[in-house]
Amino acid sequence: MSFDHSGRVALVTGGGSGIGRATAGRLASEGAAVAVLDVHEAAARETVDAIASRGGRAEAFVADVRDRSQLEAVRDGALEAFGAIHYLVNNAGLVRMSPFDELTEEEWDLVLDTNLKGMYLTTQVVAPAIAASGGGAIVNLSTVESEVVVSSGGHPQVHYNASKGGVKMLTKALAVELSDRNIRVNAVAPGPIATSFVPGGDPRSPEAWAFMKDRLLVPRVGEPEDVAAAIAFLLSDEASFITGAQLPVDGGWLTR
Repeated sequence: MSFDHSGRVALVTGGGSGIGRATAGRLASEGAAVAVLDVHEAAARETVDAIASRGGRAEAFVADVRDRSQLEAVRDGALEAFGAIHYLVNNAGLVRMSPFDELTEEEWDLVLDTNLKGMYLTTQVVAPAIAASGGGAIVNLSTVESEVVVSSGGHPQVHYNASKGGVKMLTKALAVELSDRNIRVNAVAPGPIATSFVPGGDPRSPEAWAFMKDRLLVPRVGEPEDVAAAIAFLLSDEASFITGAQLPVDGGWLTR
């Protein structure tokens, strides 16, 4: 199934790799123009080049989602390039693996500022442009770890869990806050996805699969395209009566 995003403009944070790259490509293939934001310029340009090679429209932008002035520059650049913004995908995020007893304040702040404060800042900067364009939709990237603790290495990452639990409630609150501006806000909660997101982790390795196989009802690791498909749906007019929801894309992880 594909969705019609013709005439729409999407801004995707963290669009230089993984789920962000798959989402940017999916939306472009369905007719959207895409502003690809990443902290790494080369990665953003690789995504844009891949979209252009398939006949899509995209522009690369560089920013740290923790920096309001950089985000404002990206918003203005996207408006100059495309004339409007209708969608925002708050995908930029990171994880750090320190156990609680070794967790520093600096690492706590890095994870919370990127994963949670970054969504607040980006949405606050971009939402007025979406409203000015007649309304639209926002999708935030959460995780199954907003609902349950995953401890494959003997300890969880409490700062990551805290940040993503915050994303779930931020999504609900923003759905209320932005409803009078004709902006829907939802989240997707991926389970194990085959990306390089987790440092040093390969979700397709035999060791990882041994840990995951008894939790998954779908007998495979997820792909970035699985999450991109859910994001494309939630942004589309087909989801026009859905807001404030968090959709698991987890192969059944949360079912057991």
